[in-house]
This record gives sequence, C-alpha cells and structure tokens, in this order.
Amino acid sequence: MRNYGGLIHAAGVFARDRGGSFAVLFGLAASVLALGVGFSVNISQIYNAKSSLQGVVDAAVTSTARDLTTGVIKEADANKSVQAFLDANSMAGILQANQIVLDKLTVDRAANTVTADAHVDVGLYFPLFSVGDMQRVGASTSALYSDKQVEIAMMLDITGSMAKRGSVDKIGDLKAAAKNAVQTMLRNQDPKNPRIRVAIVPYASGVNAGKLAENVYAEKAGSSELPPVAGSSLLVAKTGKNLLPSFSDYISIVGAAVPNPDNCATERKDKNGNADLSADGPDTIRTDKSGKKYYALVNRDDHLGGGGMNRCPDAQVIPLTADSGVLLNAIDDFRADGYTAGAIAIQWTYYMLSPQWRTAIKNAGLGKGAADANAKKIAKVAILMTDGQFNTAFAGATGNYNSQGNLTRSNAQSLCGNMKNDGIEIFTIGFDLNDKAMSATERDQAKAVLKECSSKDTSAANHYFEASTGAELDAAFQEIISNTEKVALTQ
Repeated sequence: MRNYGGLIHAAGVFARDRGGSFAVLFGLAASVLALGVGFSVNISQIYNAKSSLQGVVDAAVTSTARDLTTGVIKEADANKSVQAFLDANSMAGILQANQIVLDKLTVDRAANTVTADAHVDVGLYFPLFSVGDMQRVGASTSALYSDKQVEIAMMLDITGSMAKRGSVDKIGDLKAAAKNAVQTMLRNQDPKNPRIRVAIVPYASGVNAGKLAENVYAEKAGSSELPPVAGSSLLVAKTGKNLLPSFSDYISIVGAAVPNPDNCATERKDKNGNADLSADGPDTIRTDKSGKKYYALVNRDDHLGGGGMNRCPDAQVIPLTADSGVLLNAIDDFRADGYTAGAIAIQWTYYMLSPQWRTAIKNAGLGKGAADANAKKIAKVAILMTDGQFNTAFAGATGNYNSQGNLTRSNAQSLCGNMKNDGIEIFTIGFDLNDKAMSATERDQAKAVLKECSSKDTSAANHYFEASTGAELDAAFQEIISNTEKVALTQ
C-alpha cells in the first residue's frame, strides 16, 4: 500500500501559505473590477448626456432657423429664441433643469446658417483618479435658414364634382383646407414688408379673371379668334391710323367694342388657333399670319356658354397678396359647378407667378405682381389641386369642348414643363381620385397628369399628394407649406 500521508500534509501546508496571496489577489481584482464598472458607468453617463444635449441643441437651432425663414422672429431675436428653447427643454434625457449653457450663437447671413455651441457640466456617478466629480460635455450644430421671398399660386378646383353630396362635402373640405393654408402661410409677417405672398386661381370650365378681364378678348361667333390687328377697321375707325395704338388705348377700344359678358377667360390662342402656352404678358406684341401686329390678349372662347355647367365661376382670380382677408373672402365665394378646364387654370397659375404680367396686375390695381426670377432671392411655388380628370379645352379643339381630355392633359403637361423651366417648383394634390364615379382609365389619367406636372421628389420634400378626405386634404396642404420652406432653403 502506498503511503499518501506526506502528500496530504504537503498540500495542507501549501494551502495555508497561499491563503494570504488569494486574499490580496481578490482585493486587487475587485478594485480593478470596480474601476472598470465605474468607468463604464461614467462613459455611459457622458454618452447619454452628450446625446441628450445634442438633440436639444439640434432642435433649438432648427426651430430658430425655421422661425427666421418664416419671419416669426428677426435675426436680432435668434439668440433669445435658442436660449428659450434650451431652457424649456433642459431636462431632456438625463439632463437636469437649467444645466445647459449657450456658449455662442452665430447667424451667418452669407451662408444663411444658424450655428450654436453649448455645453453642460455632468456630475459623474463615479469620480475616478481624483479628477473631480464633474465632466464638461459640449455640442455644436448648424441649420440653414432663408431670407428669400416666397410667391405661391394655388390652383383650386371648384368644378361640379366638388359639390356636396349627402354627407360628403368636398367643396366644404376645400374651403376649410384652403383657408387654413392661407392662414398658415401668411401668419406672423410684417404687413409692410411681407416675405410670403399668395395667389389663388379658382377654376371650372374657365377662369373668372375679375379686374384682369380687361386683358381678355371676348370672341364673337363667326369673328376672328385673334384680337384686332393693326389696320383693322375697328382700330382705324378709333385712331385714324393703320398703326398699332398704345396698349392702354388698345384694350380700351377692344373692350368697348366686344365687352366680356362675365369676365371669364379660356386659353390664349396663337395665330394658328392653338393654345399659346407662354407666360407672356398681354401687352406683348404678336403678328398674325399676314405679319400684322396685335397684342397678346387672352381669349374668352365664344363656345364657352354663359349658363349651366359652362357658366363662369363666381370666385375670381386673386393675384399675389399678403392680405389674408382678401384671400379668405374669395375662398368664401367658392361654389361647385362646371367642367374641369385644368390646363386653362394652370395657364393662369403661371401668369400669377410671371413678372411679365406685373404691369397688367398693377394697372388693374391688384398689387405689384410677381417679382423677377432670381433663384437667390425669390422662391416661386405652384400648388395644383383637382378632384378629377381634366376634360375641357377650346383652343384647337374639335367636337365637344367638354370632352377634350387628351388635349387639355397635353396642354397641362406642356405648361408645367414651361413653369419648371422658369424655376417654378410645382406641388400637386389629387383629391378623391379613387372615386368610383370615374372609370379606372380616367382615374389613372387624372393621377398621371398630376404626377407628370409635379416637380421631382427629393430626400427632403415630396411633390405629389393624394387625399381621400377633408382631413387628408388639409394635411396635404400643410405638408406642402412645410416643404415650401425647404424649397426656399435649397432652390
């Protein structure tokens, strides 16, 4: 038998000698572990504080930049605005009240940026290596703002399909959404120096030009589709000359000879009888096929009836204005009736944003008209809204003037292309375009023209919207208004 006694004794001695070493090692390990845990907690605490601070500073600067863009505050108020936001949100995340300190705020007018630097002193849970129990955490952020002026023209569908039917009141929904849009866009402005102006173009089978109707040539059955040319019997009889008179004399003579019965307008026609899709002012000189001069008045086609579905809308075109009262009163006049002359309405939306119509608008006492195109100073925006398929056109049409879907859609797309080439950003809204009263083809065509007309979407802004209810229509307008701020920043 083996003798294990010596081995057991030796093991016991070894264990007794190692006991003190284990205690020391355990103490060292525990200390290192505590330091590691404390360090990890501090790192997590600092990270969370920095994340919370960054979020608050980002929000404060973005909010202030937006308020500068929309005119809610002036540049001199930017510091106060950021500080107020920081104070109101100083308890975000793990931050505590009144901890955030705004070190510096810079408003760079050349770059159109607002930049803020801020810090917070964080009380560490585990002070380490006698460095104290406070750690300073900083954050910096920048946001774009714009001092551009903004011109917005809204094309609004008041056709017969918008009429109230049972519990569905689309015209009521439009009036509510359009009013809310106007109030949102024009609030908090200096009335003497407004940054945003809005125009509205209500439409059905035609457009009621209101005081601008002096620039409209009312055709008579069997007469020329062009306004009187130089040397015509009418002009010679009034002026005694074969020359084209001044524009003011011209519209006075033409208006007296062929008065417009309802101030309505359809398309402007070119010398071939087709739609003239330019944004030229009515005082632009044109020549007919014989080389004789005339002024480019907009037509009121003689085939546009004066009653029934082809009567002129009561609501008039309102050129760019910052007077919300004028716009709201005009929206109150919306009555749903008539066919859908979408291209005619787009044409007039184009006019409202064209500086070439400025003289005509001024002469009619309707404001100063659109500003010259200047991408650095002016953002021009069109909002095109309809609840159905475009179907009415007169210039170049044959057959039923209210069954001209292909022609009016083609004109609409050409007009939209011209507008985009002129730097106009286009947003479109299809309201209730899934209405079963339209065929699947009609629904697809109605959506297609709006998608084609709208500007390209970006990572910051959508341009084509569909809405099925009044609430969704209102939300679409509000999102477009928000996107318009982004257009002003990036255009």
